[in-house]
Amino acid sequence: YLERRHSRYAKEKSCQDCHMKAVPEPMTIANILGPQREGVRLHDFRGSNFFMPRILNKYRDELGVTALPQELDAAAILAEEFLRDEAATLSVTAARVEGGRVMADITIGNRGGHKLPTAYPSRRAWLHIAVKDAGGKTVFESGRLEADGSIRGNDNDADGARYEAHHDEIASPEDVQVYEPILGNPAGAVTTGLITAVKYLKDNRILPEGFDKATASHDIAVAGEAAADVNFTGGSDRVRLNAPLGNAAGPFTVEVELLYQTIGYRWAQNLGPYKASMEPARFLDYYKAMGAATSARLAREVVTVRQE
Repeated sequence: YLERRHSRYAKEKSCQDCHMKAVPEPMTIANILGPQREGVRLHDFRGSNFFMPRILNKYRDELGVTALPQELDAAAILAEEFLRDEAATLSVTAARVEGGRVMADITIGNRGGHKLPTAYPSRRAWLHIAVKDAGGKTVFESGRLEADGSIRGNDNDADGARYEAHHDEIASPEDVQVYEPILGNPAGAVTTGLITAVKYLKDNRILPEGFDKATASHDIAVAGEAAADVNFTGGSDRVRLNAPLGNAAGPFTVEVELLYQTIGYRWAQNLGPYKASMEPARFLDYYKAMGAATSARLAREVVTVRQE
């Protein structure tokens, strides 16, 4: 709500406009003797959590789930459709080959009235970039999703005490642009514990249009390198691709995806030490078994780059 209030959406759209679509014609909302009413909204409140319905469905017997399988499937599909259709835009421009490297500008746009992603801080979005040569061989890749749900090259997934910096340029497979909140405890250490967290060490979630990061209040402020990034502004972020090609031959194909997880790898893994009850270990087992299904695609762009 605070993110929306600091954006242009505060005067243009309500939360219901996006999450509870209006019914265009009068509707009866009572089963008995109800008059038809104008302005009725659908009560499906579409959001982004496609992953938990799939966990509930897969382990329904163990968890005692009573919702029908097709109902949980439908909920997951609706969430994925909402993410694909309503969350973000992606464009790749100025693509060229210079000095043995592929150069391009990647622009991510936020279509929502709050940060992308918003809400519970386990959520993250990131760029998966792959450059392929004339034979289809991958010669450069950043942000690949691994089978366990981690992101290759992401510092926080490799080490819970570290986190990936915000990048203005992707020049190495170790440079991964992850849009996320990273929480810090009073000592300034990285944490996923909401009770111990007192601040953001990093918050480069993509801002909604009209969001002025210079005047944002402490609760919704940009934190980390993104605060000084002139290409990280209200509504979008622009990242430069500067990928080495080695001896590869073109033309080259540049594939860029914006991927999303409701539960990032570190948030699941940090449940491991909790032994007081079986629930954290059980959830972690579920996550490990479904790691490859933890992400959804928000947007994708493919361009061909020819050597001059």
